[in-house]
Amino acid sequence: MCGICGFTGRINDRENILTNMMNKIIHRGPDQEGQYIDEGINLGFRRLSIIDLDYGQQPMQDETGDVVVVFNGEIYNYKDIRRELIAKGYSFSNNSDTECLIHGYKEYGEDLVNHLRGMFAFVIWDKKAGKVFGARDHFGIKPFYYAIIDGELIFASEIKSLLEYPKYDKKVNLEALQAYLTFQYSVLPETFFKGIYKLMPGHYMIFKEGKADIHRYFEPTFEAEEGLTLEEWIDRIDDATKESVDYHMISDVEVASLLSSGVDSSYLVSRYSGSKTFTVGFENDGHAEIDYAKRLAKKLELENYSKTITPEEYWQVLPCVQYHMDEPLADASCVALYFVDREAAKQVKVVLSGEGADEFFGGYNIYHEPFSLKPFRKIPKPVKTVMRGLASIAPDIKGKSFILRGCTPLRKRFVGNAFRFNEKEAAKIMKLAPGMSCKYIEKITGPYYDNAEKSNYDDVTTMQYIDMNFWLIGDILLKADKMSMAHSLESRVPFLDKELFETARRIPTEFKIHGNTTKYAFRECANKYLPKEVADKKKLGFPVPIKAWLRQDDCYEKVKKAFTSQAAEEFFYVDELVKLLDKHKSGKKDYSKKIWTVYMFLMWYDIYFARQ
Repeated sequence: MCGICGFTGRINDRENILTNMMNKIIHRGPDQEGQYIDEGINLGFRRLSIIDLDYGQQPMQDETGDVVVVFNGEIYNYKDIRRELIAKGYSFSNNSDTECLIHGYKEYGEDLVNHLRGMFAFVIWDKKAGKVFGARDHFGIKPFYYAIIDGELIFASEIKSLLEYPKYDKKVNLEALQAYLTFQYSVLPETFFKGIYKLMPGHYMIFKEGKADIHRYFEPTFEAEEGLTLEEWIDRIDDATKESVDYHMISDVEVASLLSSGVDSSYLVSRYSGSKTFTVGFENDGHAEIDYAKRLAKKLELENYSKTITPEEYWQVLPCVQYHMDEPLADASCVALYFVDREAAKQVKVVLSGEGADEFFGGYNIYHEPFSLKPFRKIPKPVKTVMRGLASIAPDIKGKSFILRGCTPLRKRFVGNAFRFNEKEAAKIMKLAPGMSCKYIEKITGPYYDNAEKSNYDDVTTMQYIDMNFWLIGDILLKADKMSMAHSLESRVPFLDKELFETARRIPTEFKIHGNTTKYAFRECANKYLPKEVADKKKLGFPVPIKAWLRQDDCYEKVKKAFTSQAAEEFFYVDELVKLLDKHKSGKKDYSKKIWTVYMFLMWYDIYFARQ
């Protein structure tokens, strides 16, 4: 695992500029550093040594010096690729997965990406062709940011590295802020920094003569395979998971695992061959998370190391967390990840983590909603329109939300696992710039709903598809990468494997949602190795007591200070923000998630813009 950065062209003082970019991401690779500077390219690299500790240094060149690569990630099938390339006549000078990218590119060109199994963001400089070839992995496990300034490409693993490029003029992207208020994370291809973009998952880029051509090489799609029994699906899931875990254990250093009270990480540790697990919990949750992890670890004969997070510690590290995230993220659980990764990094360099299982196997509680709302299907559309209108103006009584959701089409009610402000609410608190529309959600999610309709997905599968293209990328994987890398720790996600997805994408909905049980076949598979109460445990997420904290005087005053600041005045209607905060403190209604969304943006803005 590493950090990469660089730019094309010959800017003045480019050696120092490249060094400054590298220094901003030193946490991603504290073991070694390297530079490659040539006529048309400047490549920087920070290394966290995992595979081929002695000879895996980058930037790495082929024997002619015509192909140079910088690479962040792991290619888990690199030994398979190496054997294929040796059979084709290529010779290797080391045992790293990086060299497979060099010879793989020479053999396959841009089709190299279709041969790779792993997590990656890399840039290859093709000296003879005078072009840059960059790519990001299938699901977006590793980040890749870029900008094009004066006809030159600038790229990096983290935005803070790009900010060191002197010709970049730093500005807030208001469209990103508007969408963030609904999604709670940066959802657009253009980041919160105007002019800086993400290379999206499953895409590669060819940059030549000032122009970037971007192509999609992989899209996660679903195609149910009928006719198999539950037992057959259990065996398929188990075999595919075990194979993926075996590939993800390839390393020249020790591999440990994160362990929560959920079935995903529990099943994962039951299938892996390491010895250490790491867990965190909160002071006021009764230590349930930690106690559970210790019991399971003991049963599986694993070591478990744990930490209890105090409220004081949580609030203290928030600025550090937002700094490492690069963009605002209102997911309160990212702080828990920060702490558990910090604990793991004290002992190991690599951990396994359970991200992706919910999206692959249908694990989120909201995926049961199409079945809960089934009675509404029989109601004519005009009647549902009237019912929705009446419910929207009714007082907050029991059943109101159920009626509203039942009378609202899926594409208008579901944007992913997080939904904070609707368009009307966002317009009420945010000062829109001239030309900005209050209608933006359909523009973002609409094309994906169109794809789902063309593919005849049912509602559950459509929700999975939406989550894989938004929530998984913008929230789950981003915080997993940034929080682990903040501590120079490599986080591997065996469930997010393209071969395992080939199994998951074919599971019929009846084996994903069964009665009140989500992730049904997956849980039945986990039942083979875990206590039943664990395998059947309802999806909870990571419980962070934000709701209670924001009703305490000290936290209330801290947030109110931010809500009435000069920065808040610039972007929001301050009176509306304070109303939200006061209503929450009164205990009449829970506005904690909305408050937290705005507060995290203001904290991020203070770090990246207010503090020069």
